[in-house]
Amino acid sequence: SMPSEMLMKIFSYLDAVSLLSVGCVNKHFYHLASDNGIWLKIYSSCFQPKRTIWTMNSEQTETVSLDRTALHDRKHGYWKKEYIFKQIAAVKTRVMRLVKPADPYTGLPCKNKEAMKASGLSWIIVLKDKNGKEHVMEKANLSFKDTSVTILWYSTSWPCLDILSTLKLFGVTLLLPDQSRALSKNGPRRRSLIAEYHLANLTESSVALGADKLVQLFSLNPGLLVGLWKEKNEIAFVMASLHYHQLLERSTLGSATVQYVLPLNKPVLDDVDPEYGLHDYDLHLDMHGGSCTYLCGTFKSLFCRKGDIENGYLRFTVVSLKDNTKHLPLIGTVGLSWETDVFKGNVKDCYVMDVTVLDETGKPFWCFSTPVNMELSSKASSLYDYMGHIYTTGYADSEGKVCVELVWLEETKEYFIVNLVLYISTKKVNNWYGTNY
Repeated sequence: SMPSEMLMKIFSYLDAVSLLSVGCVNKHFYHLASDNGIWLKIYSSCFQPKRTIWTMNSEQTETVSLDRTALHDRKHGYWKKEYIFKQIAAVKTRVMRLVKPADPYTGLPCKNKEAMKASGLSWIIVLKDKNGKEHVMEKANLSFKDTSVTILWYSTSWPCLDILSTLKLFGVTLLLPDQSRALSKNGPRRRSLIAEYHLANLTESSVALGADKLVQLFSLNPGLLVGLWKEKNEIAFVMASLHYHQLLERSTLGSATVQYVLPLNKPVLDDVDPEYGLHDYDLHLDMHGGSCTYLCGTFKSLFCRKGDIENGYLRFTVVSLKDNTKHLPLIGTVGLSWETDVFKGNVKDCYVMDVTVLDETGKPFWCFSTPVNMELSSKASSLYDYMGHIYTTGYADSEGKVCVELVWLEETKEYFIVNLVLYISTKKVNNWYGTNY
């Protein structure tokens, strides 16, 4: 019942974030909070435009003075949109400046962590039950590695697993990040859908990675881990592993309903010859369990000859069973760490595998981060240097496979990688280079 003139006077004292928030109250407030006069004042104080602005039409370029005539000529809400677009563009400029320098070992930006902070990026999961009600989980712990970030959500108020239908993973950015003050989680935000997972019949349809005394772990591709309490079969925590490669794009450029589609690689002129095969590829491998790193290394000058192409895959041998000089130990006791508000634990023989494959130009070719587990193999070690049980671990998707063999040395209580092979699908290579293998 308050007169519009009085509301407009009150709104004129608000900052941009408060105006956007008050505009969500109802349609009347939204209309008043989009007033050009209020937003032009905010725009001018922030971007300090010149006394004239340039507009383009089909016939000529003309200057328009920022007087009352020009103000009223603009469509309602014009300066609000201009301010938001300018703010977003300014943030993108800061982020692009940070992600430009690349690490020579990983081929990824050196300052991913700083870039994510500059963009105000965070991640949430939204659980949707069978009645359509949404439950938003925001509280998360972050763990940064060379090529990935691991996000852990836990809460004492998870909805009942039996009533849940889907889980959505979103990247969230503030609509108006303000560098002059601490980032507020209460301001207007944008969601970008990263992945959607179906939770119906979770224990029957998903891969069980391992368990300890309290929880059992289930893996959902890509890169999601759900921990269930053994006693109640309810969610204890959710862990997501996100590779840095195009993480900012997927977490910011998608919409709330549609995932961001990664652009196709543009083939460049090269000496790629199917008879010769691929050469000068690099692999950066990181195996970790949250806070602990078990292996982090870069393998240079990998190649695949024509004879290594079969069954729709190109084979790259990284560590050979026959060459024990390249066999690698895993440092520490391998396990995946987890925690909640009350409990914490470690599931043995599980870890997160980060793989970054670079092509001969140093460009990221195949990248992923995902939880995996080690399984005891039925065959015994035939190597003279190793007298212990053999374990296998690996990963596979539509683009390729990673196969790892490890030997457990009882005497030193450590694993040794004795065989590591990459298999990349010929379809991916053909799409990447525009050729035919």
